[in-house]
Amino acid sequence: MDASLIIKDIQAKKFASLYFLHGEETYYIDLLSDALQKNALEEHERDFNQTILYGKDADALALQSELKSYPMMAERRLVILKEAQDFKQIDVLEAYAEAPSPTTIFVVCYKHKTFDARKKLLKHFAKNGLIFKSDKIRDYQLPDWIAKYVRGLGMQINGKATMLLAEFLGADLGRIANEIEKLRIVLGANTAITEQHIEQHIGISKDYNIFELVNAIAQKQADKAFKIVQYFEYNPKAGELVVIVPALFKLFSQLMRVHFIPNKSREAIASTVGVHPFVAGELLTNRQNYDPKKIAAIIALLHEYDLKSKGVGNSQMNSAELLKEMVFQILYA
Repeated sequence: MDASLIIKDIQAKKFASLYFLHGEETYYIDLLSDALQKNALEEHERDFNQTILYGKDADALALQSELKSYPMMAERRLVILKEAQDFKQIDVLEAYAEAPSPTTIFVVCYKHKTFDARKKLLKHFAKNGLIFKSDKIRDYQLPDWIAKYVRGLGMQINGKATMLLAEFLGADLGRIANEIEKLRIVLGANTAITEQHIEQHIGISKDYNIFELVNAIAQKQADKAFKIVQYFEYNPKAGELVVIVPALFKLFSQLMRVHFIPNKSREAIASTVGVHPFVAGELLTNRQNYDPKKIAAIIALLHEYDLKSKGVGNSQMNSAELLKEMVFQILYA
């Protein structure tokens, strides 16, 4: 079930007795857990009827006692086991999940990995409650996720601003949501977020960032690339070599794949490479700048500079000097 549908039920006071929230993406686990905390009990009921435990410190007997206790001056109790991946005795919950108390809402937050679906515990939760698996979002899905999230707030965002957030923040949905919320507070609803807003309020330069450097190299715009490299020299945190090398490796790996895909339509590239259609269009255009032989040499070069950035085979050059040399060799070697 989609997280938004679960939240609608929670807000409508339609609760399951059991919730097992698990998976690599922690954002939705926190979102659902917070929704239950906000809606399961009235504020005056929480002191006596809400218990939050953490897996590393939880005691199995104490947890079972909390689950079986009756609500006090309320319709229900809420028990949340956070960081359940650290709860070593999680299998002891099988018996409770098989016959849960009708007056207790029990929420298990199992983060950073997927729980084994073959275990009886999960089967009991599925039979008597609700299971939500929170999968890690793929890089190519990020722009659409950001645009959808922004629309959900009653705002709009242009393509470049979307790509800036996706490239700079990565697949950290919680951080993305926090930064967009800051923009909503500052700019107000019904605003179209632009790259200028991103630069002013989040601190990502719209012209001098890793995303723009990778684009400049892909398009063989040497002047633009070296201007960005120079900016990074004076603002090291804006573009660190250990982040730039993987970004370029990703670009050239994708370009290599595009060269050997028989169907060169934008839709086929997007599906096969696993990128947004906009990015697929850029790859189709930029592949003309680098033939497969050149790409293979660049990938070997990136490996070399990745090692140098970590001190292997490099005793004199700093990160800025290494970056300049690497970009020069990519563009001119």
